[in-house]
Amino acid sequence: MISVVVADDHDIVRQGLVSIIEQADDCKVVGQAIDGVEALALLEQLAPSVLVVDISMPKINGLEVVRQASLRFKQSQILVLTMHEEEEYVIHMVRAGASGYLVKSTASQHLLAAIRQLAIGKTYYGQFASQVLAEQYRNPNENLDDPYKNLTEREREVFHLVISGASTKDIARVLDISVKTAENHRGKVLEKLKMHNSVELVRYAAKKGLLN
Repeated sequence: MISVVVADDHDIVRQGLVSIIEQADDCKVVGQAIDGVEALALLEQLAPSVLVVDISMPKINGLEVVRQASLRFKQSQILVLTMHEEEEYVIHMVRAGASGYLVKSTASQHLLAAIRQLAIGKTYYGQFASQVLAEQYRNPNENLDDPYKNLTEREREVFHLVISGASTKDIARVLDISVKTAENHRGKVLEKLKMHNSVELVRYAAKKGLLN
């Protein structure tokens, strides 16, 4: 039996996915998550065969879930199921460790096939993702590297606090660090992302799907 955890913050979408999966005799949904924190917790508790995860989720976004899950829970394969049809999302998710990528409009046709392939250690990419990956293979020198991945864990915490509107004093209080240290972390984030202010960080986060 293929055990599956489904992570999506939209109840109707998540229940629809669960319904599709549980129509199959060889698949069972063992857990549901409404945000990235819950998704990671369920991976640790249940060790499912496959995690089906959206990109845009509260608390921890899908990219960070995939990145952490691929490092910490190698027994679970990761299928990204999203509305995003921009090539940068495909590249970043695959680089982070996703073994499959589907757009939600094709879920009813491909979801079960993708889950079954991932469960036996193979990959599964829908038509759009396959085209993106083929193009990337043909043009391997194209610069799609995201400087966000070079941020430390603490710098990512600061980044997300900044884009949520937190001041330097707020950051210091939330992270229990000095204002000076918070200022240094904020400066490092701006430097690594080649940004000049908070407004540019918010625009960057929106473009990259990092807004929670």
